[in-house]
Amino acid sequence: MWPHQMQRRYSGSTKENDLLQHLKKRITMAGPLTVADYMKEVLTNPLSGYYMHRDVFGSAGDFITSPEISQMFGEMLGVWIVNEWLNCYNGQKIQIVELGPGRGTLADDMLRVFSQFPEFASKISLHLVEVSPALSHIQAIKLTGDTDSDEESTSQTAKESNITESEDGGPYRQEKSKYGPLVSWYKSLAEVPEQLSCYIGHEFLDALPIHKFHKTEKGWREVMIDIDPEKEGLRFVLAPSDTPASKAFLQVSPSEERSNLEVCPSAAIIVQEVTKRILQKGGYSLFADYGHSGEKGGTFRAFKKHKLHDPLEDPGTADLTADVDFSYLRKFTSDTVSVFGPITQEKFLTNMGIGYRLQALLQSASQDQWADLISGYKMLTSPEQMGERFKFFSITRKHNNDYAPAGFSDLHVKDDNSEGS
Repeated sequence: MWPHQMQRRYSGSTKENDLLQHLKKRITMAGPLTVADYMKEVLTNPLSGYYMHRDVFGSAGDFITSPEISQMFGEMLGVWIVNEWLNCYNGQKIQIVELGPGRGTLADDMLRVFSQFPEFASKISLHLVEVSPALSHIQAIKLTGDTDSDEESTSQTAKESNITESEDGGPYRQEKSKYGPLVSWYKSLAEVPEQLSCYIGHEFLDALPIHKFHKTEKGWREVMIDIDPEKEGLRFVLAPSDTPASKAFLQVSPSEERSNLEVCPSAAIIVQEVTKRILQKGGYSLFADYGHSGEKGGTFRAFKKHKLHDPLEDPGTADLTADVDFSYLRKFTSDTVSVFGPITQEKFLTNMGIGYRLQALLQSASQDQWADLISGYKMLTSPEQMGERFKFFSITRKHNNDYAPAGFSDLHVKDDNSEGS
């Protein structure tokens, strides 16, 4: 154990869960864990990881996402995808690839939009990157409309359910959606066929493992997680010297004013892969997440029952997240692609015409629906709620110099009264 403890946060548990016991054994055998290794274990451990065996989304879960708040969010993203295809790839077959699709609500809303554009709908297939058996089952029910399935099927073998293990790294599950297009599930982006694609990641990057670093009088030190000898739980400590992660990932500018830094190599790998695929096969991408442009540092946190929670307490029972540093991710794109953003969710949705969509929905809404629609609109766009905290970021192939994807340029509405003037 390392004595260089951080006088910040200690966490115990009244009842030591199985994952905590596993983490303690691992620390006892190999020493303190990086925050990245801790996140991997807590979120995706096959036996007791947070995402692996439960529905964590919506009002009954630990947090709620934009697609769960209002159908308008998914509709705006669906329109964005169709618009970019019409502008840049009209007539070509295209894969819609969603990374971390949650309960499938966003994909379902987008497919509904696509069904309003028959030519586009005839050219698409949907590819979902999902590691959780529980969530892939929930997504399949949502997208197929098959309500006869029960929760026990999540634990069935590949042969008993509609899940098949692919020897060549292909999809582990395939279903025909209720809207027509085929849906395929994969464990990683690397398994998705390299073809013309639109890549969507909503609240995906913020759940990827990060390394944390703290500035001390002796220089930058990695923040680690150790057993607390005085309590039953875990604690943060500082590495006494350089670690493999600090040598590999920490690149600090001499002008850096922050005392805490967070680096996400996994997100960088995703961005590199998406960039490579767009260059080689064409396509475009859209990421939406809690994020910043390099001004924040200590954002690692946990959510449980819609409230902030100690990230070291009862591991596996709360979501772990950290804001996405988009300035860091920009470094892993290429001069041969175009990068747009980050811009705020308020600006993106406004530019996409969410206000006009709200007015159209209100025309046929009941009084109760009015309240829900307006509440959802405000939550998505208000700077005090999600409007400022969430950012949108896009990577596309280079087109002409003045081209910008919809949403990243101001919305221009044609004035009917100006015709002929």
